[in-house]
Amino acid sequence: MLDDAGIKSVAFKDCKLMGIDFSKCNDFLFSVSFENCQLDYCSFYKKKMKKTIFRGCSLKHADFTETDLSLSILDHCDLSEAIFIQGTLEKTDFRTAKNYAFDPEINKIKKARFSMPDVVGLLTKYNIDIE
Repeated sequence: MLDDAGIKSVAFKDCKLMGIDFSKCNDFLFSVSFENCQLDYCSFYKKKMKKTIFRGCSLKHADFTETDLSLSILDHCDLSEAIFIQGTLEKTDFRTAKNYAFDPEINKIKKARFSMPDVVGLLTKYNIDIE
């Protein structure tokens, strides 16, 4: 559907974009922002998305494998079962995001910002009980 589509400086607002494979978009000047969007099951595989803003979005089951989200903001986003593998999340702001769970050992998270209680999602791989 989006094979080699050029998406440059596009702001999506109040959109339902479930299951869209953004990884197929042309990488040249790829730049997006999302506000109040439903992005469940979307793929951002290997996309360079530095400084991308996601506000009030549902990103359930979204695939961020090998995605560069450095300096991005995930403001009040639901990341239930979102996939983060070998991603670059340096200086990414997760402070108001919820339901994220990923392995900090296989993602670059230097200077990323988190808040309680959702930061415990970084410990799920250890199968421990936190009270």
